[in-house]
Amino acid sequence: MSDTITATEVVLPGLVEPDGLEIRTRQLPAPAAGQLLVRVEATGVSFAEKSMRRGLYYGQPDFPFVPGYDLVGTVEQVAANGDQSLVGRRVASLTKTGGWATHAAVSARDSFLVPSGLDPAAVETLIVNGITAWQMLHRSAKVSAGDTIVVHGANSGVSGVLIQLAHLAGVRVIGTASPRHHDALRAIGVEPIDYNDQEIVERVLALSPGGVAAVFDNVGGEATRRSWRMLAKGGALVCSAIVGTQGSNGGNLLIPFGKAVGQVMLWNLLPNGRSASFYNIWGGHSASPKEFRARIEEDLAQLFALLASGAISANIAARFPLTEAAAALALAESRTTSGKVILLP
Repeated sequence: MSDTITATEVVLPGLVEPDGLEIRTRQLPAPAAGQLLVRVEATGVSFAEKSMRRGLYYGQPDFPFVPGYDLVGTVEQVAANGDQSLVGRRVASLTKTGGWATHAAVSARDSFLVPSGLDPAAVETLIVNGITAWQMLHRSAKVSAGDTIVVHGANSGVSGVLIQLAHLAGVRVIGTASPRHHDALRAIGVEPIDYNDQEIVERVLALSPGGVAAVFDNVGGEATRRSWRMLAKGGALVCSAIVGTQGSNGGNLLIPFGKAVGQVMLWNLLPNGRSASFYNIWGGHSASPKEFRARIEEDLAQLFALLASGAISANIAARFPLTEAAAALALAESRTTSGKVILLP
């Protein structure tokens, strides 16, 4: 019989400020079929948790729940019918929720082996953020050496990885962000523009006459419409969020989402050689689970190899103990950081 494990978890009880997060302990049941029970070594604060706190993340569970979209940890127990050789191995897991804990039950199908010798906190920055950056750049936009791209919110965790990958691919990067981040962006080879500049389209076109090969939009709303105008013929707009189309009180997220999808579909009907798409890390998860897993494994392998070789570095804004999740979330929401805030159980 497996040993009983007691987990410490951070709970989001409802629409609260960061200091309204709660800490609880509970005994975890043995992993069910298809699950691994993992001792969490690193998790983090992403766009998802910041949106879920406000009830603004499409498809989020009912309150209360344990946030945490991804994690890195060591397998302590495997379901009776599972692969027992995984016990003691380090994995990276996509979870959607449940990661902000000392121990978590995760899906074996959505967990991927991590090479030895890598810092768990560094690996944590490459799960959701790294996969998103890699797939948007290389699978959605399919950029080439010599291209110029625009990255909105260039100081974010995803953008920090995307910028490094773009430079490795020989791609020039224009980044939009608050002016307080411009010096840091210049230091990593990004040409910054104030994202509040009302002539942002003209600024981009002055830097890249004729338009850019791709725009990566994590804002939505008016930013998406402006992004479309930045594209060159044959350019690709890749949208990863619809923040700018959402209200501030939860509301019905189907309405802004439906409008955004309708706009993208309309643009794709225009005979101008440009394209627009929404990026979803879970695309194909239910319809083609084997293909989904193979794609994630392939892309993570590329990212882990780049991290191990030093070709890319971990984009970590700060590290906090799990029990200080409230302070970590407040910092992540402050818009003063560059990179991902990491929680260390």
